[in-house]
Amino acid sequence: MNVYEDIKTNIITIISKLEINVNDIIDKISVEPPKEELHGDISTNVAMLLSKTLKKPPLEIAKIIKLELEKNNNISKVDIAGPGFINLYFHTSIWQKCCFYILDSETDYGRIKTDNANKINVEYVSANPTGPMHIGHARGAVFGDSLANLLEFTGYNVTREYYINDAGEQVNNLARSVYKRYLEILNIKTDDFTDDLYPGEYLVPVAEQIVSEYEDKYIDKSEEDWLELFKTISIKAMMDVIKHDLSLINVKHDVFTSEAKIQKDGYIDKVVSILDKKNLLYQGVLDPPKGKLKDDWESRPQLLFKSSLYGDDIDRPLKKSDDSWTYFAADAAYHYEKCNRNYKSIINVWGADHGGYVKRVGGVINAFSERKIDFNVKLCQLVSLSNKGKPFKMSKRAGNFITMKHVIESVGPDVLRFIMLTRKNDATLDFDMDKVLEESKENPVYYVQYAYARVNSLLDKSKSLNLNNYKIDYSLLNNKEEVFLMKLMAKWPRFVEAAAKAHEPHRITIFLNDLAGALHSYWAKGNEDEKQRIIIEDDLLLTRSRLALAETVQKLIGIGLKIIGVQPLDKLN
Repeated sequence: MNVYEDIKTNIITIISKLEINVNDIIDKISVEPPKEELHGDISTNVAMLLSKTLKKPPLEIAKIIKLELEKNNNISKVDIAGPGFINLYFHTSIWQKCCFYILDSETDYGRIKTDNANKINVEYVSANPTGPMHIGHARGAVFGDSLANLLEFTGYNVTREYYINDAGEQVNNLARSVYKRYLEILNIKTDDFTDDLYPGEYLVPVAEQIVSEYEDKYIDKSEEDWLELFKTISIKAMMDVIKHDLSLINVKHDVFTSEAKIQKDGYIDKVVSILDKKNLLYQGVLDPPKGKLKDDWESRPQLLFKSSLYGDDIDRPLKKSDDSWTYFAADAAYHYEKCNRNYKSIINVWGADHGGYVKRVGGVINAFSERKIDFNVKLCQLVSLSNKGKPFKMSKRAGNFITMKHVIESVGPDVLRFIMLTRKNDATLDFDMDKVLEESKENPVYYVQYAYARVNSLLDKSKSLNLNNYKIDYSLLNNKEEVFLMKLMAKWPRFVEAAAKAHEPHRITIFLNDLAGALHSYWAKGNEDEKQRIIIEDDLLLTRSRLALAETVQKLIGIGLKIIGVQPLDKLN
């Protein structure tokens, strides 16, 4: 049951009789709660949209529509306001019916069911397999996983993907770092770690594994003898760590795609050939970058992709000065392979430092797909990690960073996931490991979990009252707080659909916080007035109905928490 969608259908039926092509305006018709409560329950702009087509003033059209809407038994009053807005007021019974529907719908209220034709790929995390994940990776993981949940809930056929960056110099340096640890374990003196290596202690177990299996076989061998072996073992070990840590916050992927395999299978050559046939490649010289020039920059002819044709600032090189492929060439190959899997939409969740790659990757996808694949990038800003207000200073390269696993062990997976979604992905997030465990209204995850647990407490208190003998009567629920709760819950279907369309799962936490707040306020009224209490022992019919309202709120909180991957708590310590 979706009150807003039902009214929109009603309006479309009415205007379809006006001899116009409804399809031309259907997506522009707004049916939503007005900003001011005094302006009714729903406001629509349909009359103003029709003015130009029908060549009539909006007010005249609004009067025609008003007469038809007044025939709807759920509507108590229809007003026309301003230049032609139509404001609708509903009988309380429609919100009461909605509660019945929610209570009976198990976990499906607001879910959109389709034929799974809307194939969409969401790539997220994709951390380099050079070490354990840090708190920044956690944000991308939670955001991407919650977005995938949200899209599935609203009818999309979602593939969750992890792109393994297992090619390039960073994984060669990973192998070299492990080799140094290997020598150390065998008591062979080595030079200090250089800036391009990974000195973290997390590589010691990997080196120990190699010593256990190969002993001192590679002590005196040249790099070409051991590099590939050490690289293979190290990448697998790091990916095992990453997968394990992701499982701690219930993040799983359907597909793991290897950059190295993409290149081995010749996809870069395929990409170059296709782009060349499309006349999108040329030999050219780029202007020097703005600002201070890098030491290795040189003005020279390069193989360039015409990304400027697709909205990029400049054309982008596919080859480096040493004739090796650029990172962009590898990214193009990966996305070409992904485009061949028949997705209607591709979403990449990247760190904020990847902002410069958005246009060029989007350009090459448009080139491959003839602009038929919808491509979106969601950039996750940094997480400012602190404890009791004191910031942690971290460096992954130096190996002294706070791992995601450590944070999970400190605050728990549910707290981590919820807090990561308290702000939009492109806004910096402050994460205080002490504050997120506070049992207060200021802690949103506690506030929401407390609402869920509070309902269980009420149900426990009511067990001795034999309420099963009483039928739920939502018509008894008509005071201000009760109606507000019911109206708020009725907004959920349109709210969750809007969150999915905007790719903003953080909206779910906002809704849950508002819903929890409304329940807490409803409960608190009983402290001021005994007649407002949820459990009234001398009026068991009203008690049964008010408890049902509380259960309905709890059920909806549970649905929302499931979307963001948080386990609701039946009781709090």
